[in-house]
Amino acid sequence: MRALLQRVSRARVSVGGAVRGAIGPGLVVLLGAGAGDAPRDADWLAGKVAGLRIFADGEKQMNLSLLDTGGGALVVPQFTLFGDARRGRRPDFTGAARPETAEPLFERFCAALAERGVAAVERGVFRAHMEVELVNDGPVTIWIETPAPGAAA
Repeated sequence: MRALLQRVSRARVSVGGAVRGAIGPGLVVLLGAGAGDAPRDADWLAGKVAGLRIFADGEKQMNLSLLDTGGGALVVPQFTLFGDARRGRRPDFTGAARPETAEPLFERFCAALAERGVAAVERGVFRAHMEVELVNDGPVTIWIETPAPGAAA
């Protein structure tokens, strides 16, 4: 699985003009599932996201996690994170998981964040055209991928 994290002061996602999820300070998580990803990948990635120390402490050092700050997470499904544009001019998305596999992994990731204690887990809408608005704080943007099978985590 792949996640692009953006530390935000606020964010929201809308579908058809209706707000479907919104958070104050926290993380926007653009989340993609790849072919071959499994529930253990969603669990590992949720633990990494919840505990990643990318929020400022009292001395303005990145020493606090989402759990430490009580911030929310706005998780947006995004298969395009698996777009391969190395050849030609149109990205190839064959590395992305099929929707029937990706959606349960998306839901598992969101549930795992909540189980780990993330204060608010808001969601984008799977297989919908969404408008995502955010105010990137920093800016801080981090890319995370699950380890390859058999690799040390």
